Amino acid sequence: MGGKHYLPLTDEDRREMLSAIGVDTIEDLFSDIPREVRLQRELDLPPSLSETEAVKHLSSLAAKNKNLNDNISFMGAGVYDHFIPSVIKHITGRSEFYTSYTPYQAEISQGILQAIFEYQTLICQLTGMDVANASMYDGGTAVAEGAIMGCGATRRSRALVSRSVSPFYRAVLSNYFNSRGLELEEIPLKDGHTDFASLEKMVDESVASVILQTPNFFGLVEEMDGVADVVHKHKAVLVVSADPLSLPLLQSPGDYGADIVVGEGQSLGVPPSFGGPLLGIMAARSRFVRQLPGRIAGETVDSEGNRGYVLTLQTREQHIRREKASSNICSNEALVALAAAVYMASMGPQGMREVSEQCLQKAAYAREKLTALDGFESVFPGYNFKEFAVKVPGSPEDLNSKLLKKNIYGGVDITPFYPELENTMLFAVTEKRTREEIDTLVRELEGWK
Repeated sequence: MGGKHYLPLTDEDRREMLSAIGVDTIEDLFSDIPREVRLQRELDLPPSLSETEAVKHLSSLAAKNKNLNDNISFMGAGVYDHFIPSVIKHITGRSEFYTSYTPYQAEISQGILQAIFEYQTLICQLTGMDVANASMYDGGTAVAEGAIMGCGATRRSRALVSRSVSPFYRAVLSNYFNSRGLELEEIPLKDGHTDFASLEKMVDESVASVILQTPNFFGLVEEMDGVADVVHKHKAVLVVSADPLSLPLLQSPGDYGADIVVGEGQSLGVPPSFGGPLLGIMAARSRFVRQLPGRIAGETVDSEGNRGYVLTLQTREQHIRREKASSNICSNEALVALAAAVYMASMGPQGMREVSEQCLQKAAYAREKLTALDGFESVFPGYNFKEFAVKVPGSPEDLNSKLLKKNIYGGVDITPFYPELENTMLFAVTEKRTREEIDTLVRELEGWK
């Protein structure tokens, strides 16, 4: 606890503040509150600690947490343990970035506006879209806002979402739709993929948006060729949720006809932390630019011809009439978007492709080794990116308890989200996992029943 953490609060400080306010005691500040509703005792708190004691106590509490520095992680399902270049912390830790909020005054916000503009540009290049915003809260809200954009653009109130889309995203989507009186239907699964035969039967002139995810929640790469034709035949909007780190390897959503691309950007240089903050990626075709929620930064020139950056379109309630607002998102993830921009710029196309290839190859190796164990079965056929589902013998909870004792975070039990997949776990293998770590996981699970 260095000097920058010290907050002075002496008796003299209190007297000066009370004098400036014009009262004699702190109790006078609460004179308007009836005495019978006030707490008539001291707060039930332990005795105060000295600075040294407080640091020691807090350190002991923090030591109870298990962290990714000391443990091997095979957890995923939306938040992942990826490599984070050290340059990201150096840039995002600069006070002009981490203290900046809404850049309303463009003349004094050129740095953050340029960073937002560059983030948008990189996302467009990655997704094959024309425009991107900066940004949504997380992948789930991005999916929901993308589906609602489709409803606004088509003036229809029904959407279809595949059951292979993350159950966490579908829960957010359901909440958004229920609050707006919109209709949501789920497209069934076939071998862990979207059942496109069912999709073709379900989509009609009443459907506004079709929401798909690839790689999907099970890590399976969906076959997207021809899907846009089916959706666009009925003038509906195709919303695709994509892992940005899969895009250097897979066909970009723009190439196979997606209208709106959303996703979770945590894998782009943002630590898993305790599940946040996250980053909602959203990009779209240019015809949807006026429906994009959140903020869009633009590049322009001033009266002297110098390049500058401004906030252009802002379609939320604070800026335009409520009935024309496309969203009520009240902030953005500018600092997290900055981290993603620094990650993409520092890694470059080749670096990101190498990460993608390692995720693909290492997940394939782990899947082969795990499913070779007695009682461990591959659940779905197909190509996996970064994670895969495995049916395990016995309880996933017991299995993870065993692994945790060996400083290994096991996979995610997905049975609560897919009851038909009893005792099924989702294992994630990123570029950070080594062959030795994967082999350690396999050895620990040998003979498990």
